[in-house]
Amino acid sequence: MFGEEGAVDTDTRATGHPADDLRGTARPWLAQYEQGIPHDIELDVPSLPAMLERSARRFPDRTALHFMGQTHSYRQLWQDVQRFAAALQKLGVKPGDRVSVMLPNCPQFVVAFFGASLAGAVVVNTSPLYVARELEHQLLDSGSETLIMLDAFYPRFQQVEVNLSSVRRVIVTGIQDALPFPKNLLYPLRERIQGHWTPVRVGGSVYQMQALIRSQAPRPQPVPIQPNTLALLQYTGGTTGTPKGAMLTHGNLVANTQQARAWLGDVQEGKEVLLAAIPFFHVYGMTTAMNMGVLLAATVVLVPNPRDIHMLLKLISEMKPTLFPGVPTMYSAINTHPDTPNFDLTSIRACISGSAPLPLETARRFRQITGGANLVEGYGLTEASPVTHSNPVEGEQHEGSIGLPLPGMYAYVAAPDGTPQPCGTAGELWVSGPNVMAGYWAHLEESEKALPVREGRTWLRTGDVAIMDEAGYFRIVDRQKDVIIAGGFNIYPREVEEVLYAHPAVLEAAAIGVPHPHRGETVKAFVVFRPGMQATPAELEAWCRERLSPYKVPRLYEVRPTLPKTAVGKILRRQLVQEEKDRLAQPPAQVAAVS
Repeated sequence: MFGEEGAVDTDTRATGHPADDLRGTARPWLAQYEQGIPHDIELDVPSLPAMLERSARRFPDRTALHFMGQTHSYRQLWQDVQRFAAALQKLGVKPGDRVSVMLPNCPQFVVAFFGASLAGAVVVNTSPLYVARELEHQLLDSGSETLIMLDAFYPRFQQVEVNLSSVRRVIVTGIQDALPFPKNLLYPLRERIQGHWTPVRVGGSVYQMQALIRSQAPRPQPVPIQPNTLALLQYTGGTTGTPKGAMLTHGNLVANTQQARAWLGDVQEGKEVLLAAIPFFHVYGMTTAMNMGVLLAATVVLVPNPRDIHMLLKLISEMKPTLFPGVPTMYSAINTHPDTPNFDLTSIRACISGSAPLPLETARRFRQITGGANLVEGYGLTEASPVTHSNPVEGEQHEGSIGLPLPGMYAYVAAPDGTPQPCGTAGELWVSGPNVMAGYWAHLEESEKALPVREGRTWLRTGDVAIMDEAGYFRIVDRQKDVIIAGGFNIYPREVEEVLYAHPAVLEAAAIGVPHPHRGETVKAFVVFRPGMQATPAELEAWCRERLSPYKVPRLYEVRPTLPKTAVGKILRRQLVQEEKDRLAQPPAQVAAVS
């Protein structure tokens, strides 16, 4: 197992000594592991490109990617990755340079990610949902000099380009570049007719991705990549809600992919079909869909728009995926869609649900309609690459629990001073393992707070309140962080509040998450207006939609004369959360309408 510096750590198994309980290194959950699940892992390969190269060498003719009728073999994919790496190097990208990738799930994402990695660059996952303001912040904070994006997103970059002199090159590609004939001709025509076509003038510092790939031989300059080499900046609010780049190494990402693969048990290299409906720009999708697919030499069926449930059902019926990682809202949408009974979903064997709590009824119903697919709840966070816990795929599952720590993981429930709590007692969940980040980009103080060292082991403070039972199953009971999880996406209240504060009529604002039957949570905003000024909920929503990604926009608004505060004037979000819980707990007739 590799520690935080990428060096081999041979002290990976619990010793069984009573002192282990005091250090938080006892692992009672190992007794619950299914037969054949290893207690620990060792890296099979040192880096992400090496993982792809191995699959291409073993299964060169296996279909690697399937996208809207177009397929790419592992041989072809590896060659395109090498060509793109060579092109980036020719453009001046050096080892350690940050390369932002702003693409949906399409073949170009996979080529861009592994190509940049092979060139020694650090990928910065950039959400296609970002508005111009959010894109500007991330490019500046990460110091990205290269931006790879879909042509349809280019106008957003143009809005803030004047502030981004550090971005030296933009590489564009289009959905049509990945489509088979004649779809590659019909798609642009359809987009023009519908008024959605976005022409991008190539030249100067703007390049076309497919042209770059075609211009190079698959022979990039060799770059030494070790397990402790930085691979990815994945932006998250961390424990404070301020967006920061979690620094994930090649060892972190390879380790977590191997941990998740080991947990799946009976899967076979070169024979699985994986449905990639969760976005790769989200670290959960990157690990459990893209990287897992590459590790298994699976056929990865790329889904560019998972909200189109009819298309999703059709793909499952036609492509017969065996593995389907996802989020609760996705499974719930399939359960309730009127077309579901018309499609065969019985090929699905295993699903790990992440990013948000999995409702019990959702899991039960999904198992019924798929003829017994093992849908289990997992848990993780960006800083851990991200998966740390999961219920057993075949063994005993504890409903309402996040399950057991994965192979190689240590975990315990901590008291405020960091010492382990007894079983059944709530406290902050601390985890340690080969998948835990190196720290936050350019945030040394926050890194030290999030990654304390005890007894020579680096721990990650999750900020979540948990309980562990005597068998080693964990249950999340609350969140110390104020992060809102809607449809599997993290939303940080402070970011929403800053947009509301910028409205000319708003004096004070607070954002919290409230229960939602489909999304898990949705955003509710509380506002206090400036004296003599007003705005309707529709006006506030329109304001937010211009400045936030759609999933971050509050769906509910409540106007108040004041907001609860501490003695020093800090708005008490938690009091608002409790008030909302109390309101929802009242009998329906007593619940007042929200203004």
